[in-house]
Amino acid sequence: MNSTIKRLGIMGGTFDPIHYGHLVTAEGARFTFGLDQVLFMPSGQPPHKKNARVTDPEHRYMMTVLATLTNPYFDVSRLEIDRGGTSYTIDTLRALHQLYGPATELYFITGADAIFDVASWKNADDCLALAHFVAATRPGFSLVDLPESTRQWVARHQERFHILKVPAMAISSTEIRERVREGSSIRYLVPEPVEHYIRRQRLYTQELPQSRASCAK
Repeated sequence: MNSTIKRLGIMGGTFDPIHYGHLVTAEGARFTFGLDQVLFMPSGQPPHKKNARVTDPEHRYMMTVLATLTNPYFDVSRLEIDRGGTSYTIDTLRALHQLYGPATELYFITGADAIFDVASWKNADDCLALAHFVAATRPGFSLVDLPESTRQWVARHQERFHILKVPAMAISSTEIRERVREGSSIRYLVPEPVEHYIRRQRLYTQELPQSRASCAK
């Protein structure tokens, strides 16, 4: 493992699909916290989406690779996809801590909407012991809106919990999927290679393929 990485960002998410909001957030975190690298971590089976239809992980992985190719500070990990089963953040952080060693500080980056129930995550306190938690805010978000139990949890971990303001980024993967189904344009919402991949693989239509992505096509 690269011993020069002293601060590693982990951009967790389903990335269904990855979009410019994810990329701007990752770059903002890299700059703000002086990260040596941001590792995008497409989830295998997210615990909060067990009953939802999630696109095949190979498609989500390929879109993430295409979206991050031009940034030398970005990389993509298959850790959660290859591990299989439900993807819990604590398991990922423990694996990365073992891989990179105690000299590397971990910064887990996610959307601020995810912190509404972060206190109920599996081994939530242990997550904060292993990594800083970076919550990227969307327009209109306020910590005041959080449930009381979550606010108390944030207050207990305030030295390891950070808010990252990402101005004017209200793009959502849900909206992009809906636009594809409606036949609307998604240009400038996702990187061009990702748009082409979605069209070529016919993702987010009624004929969404369930098999593993073909990298040769």
